[in-house]
Amino acid sequence: MLTVKPFIKWAGGKGQLLGIIREKYPETINKYCEPFVGGGAVLLDVLANFKPEEVLINDINHELINAYIHIRDNTEDMIDSLTDMQEKFWNMNSNQQKEYFYIQRAKFNDGIRNNIHDVSMAILFIFLNKTCFNGLYRVNSQGFYNVPVGSYRKPHICDPDNIRIISSLLQNVKIKCGDYSKCSDFVDENTFVYIDPPYRPLNKTSSFNSYHENKFGDEQQIQLAKFLELLSQKGAKILASNSDPKNINENDDFFDDIYKNFNIARVKAKRMINSRGSGRGNLNELIIFN
Repeated sequence: MLTVKPFIKWAGGKGQLLGIIREKYPETINKYCEPFVGGGAVLLDVLANFKPEEVLINDINHELINAYIHIRDNTEDMIDSLTDMQEKFWNMNSNQQKEYFYIQRAKFNDGIRNNIHDVSMAILFIFLNKTCFNGLYRVNSQGFYNVPVGSYRKPHICDPDNIRIISSLLQNVKIKCGDYSKCSDFVDENTFVYIDPPYRPLNKTSSFNSYHENKFGDEQQIQLAKFLELLSQKGAKILASNSDPKNINENDDFFDDIYKNFNIARVKAKRMINSRGSGRGNLNELIIFN
C-alpha cells in the first residue's frame, strides 16, 4: 500500500501503528469520517489507497484545521513561504535561530488573539511545529501556544513534493472545525469512522492532550464512548484508538467498561513524544472496533 507522510509531527500520531490499523479497515471505503484528524496519518492512508468518494475531517484545533485548508487551497504559497523560512533558518547560528523562533511564535499568538485564520497563520503553524521542542502543539489556559524552541540545527521545514501530494488528496475533502459531535449527521451505514481522540493520560505527568484550552478528561472519554455507540447503531464501521491504563494499573478497567459493547485489542506502540527519553518506550495501546 502507498504511504503518505503527514505534514506535521503530532502527539499520538499513528504512523507507526498503520500496519495494525490497516488490518481493521473495511474491504472497501467509499465514505470516510475522522472527527479528530490530528496529524492525519490514517486519513492520508485511506485517501491514497481507497480514494473514497465522500470524506469529512474535523478537529477542535482551529490552527491545525487552518493548515489543512491552506495546504489544500493555497499549496504553492505555502511551499514558497516555508522554503524561504527554511533557507533563512538554516543560515542562522543557534542564537539567531532562537530569536527568530520566538518572533514567529509571538506573531502566531497575535493571530490567535485576533482570531486570524489565513495562509500566514498556516505557514507559521507548520514552521513552529518543525522547529519547536519535540514537535509539540501545546497551549496555555488562554489558548496561546507556549512550546519552546527546539535544538534542531537544520530541521526539514518544507517538503514540497509531499505537500503537493497531500494537497491533491485533500481536494474533495470536507474540512470542519469544532466538536466531534458535529460529524454525526455525515455518518451513516456506509461510513468508515476512525476516532483518535486526545489520549487518557497514563499518569499526571504524561498528558499531551492540551492542544486546545478545553481539556479532555474522563467525563469527555465517557461521552465519546456513548457517541461511538450511537454511530455503531447507525451501522457505521467504527475504529478507535486510545491509551491502555493497564500499562500502569492492571486493575484499571476504564476503557473495558465504557467500551463493553466493542472489541478491544491491545497492541504494542512506542511513545515518541515525551519530555524525557526514559519516557519513550514500548507500551500497550488500545484498538477499539465494532
